[in-house]
Amino acid sequence: MRRPSYQFSRPVVTTKKPRTESPIEELFDLQTRALKLPAPTREFRFHLVRKWRIDFAWPDLQLAVEIEGGIWTRGRHTRGAGVRADMEKYNALASMGWALLRFDGEAVKSGTAIKQVEQFISERK
Repeated sequence: MRRPSYQFSRPVVTTKKPRTESPIEELFDLQTRALKLPAPTREFRFHLVRKWRIDFAWPDLQLAVEIEGGIWTRGRHTRGAGVRADMEKYNALASMGWALLRFDGEAVKSGTAIKQVEQFISERK
């Protein structure tokens, strides 16, 4: 089996609107603004070859946040091929020196997610 080769370079920054309007992602975005955190880049494309995107990114801090949807409804992130694809994406991100925080909808709704992001950002500044 051939190992994937990655071409790491400067990330491609896009200003593209999110592909789907996720209410949980919108809530998280509202929370970042309410706490006056630095504005994240939405749907950040971090790899020059692959079309991988991160839900929320703070490129200057090399912080990526993924809001995982459908974890209780057998969504893409819980099935074999989706899990494997996510592992490849997350491992590539880590090999580029990024920190990745992953949250589900409950963590966003309860405020746990934004508290962890706020703490991470305050420690990295």
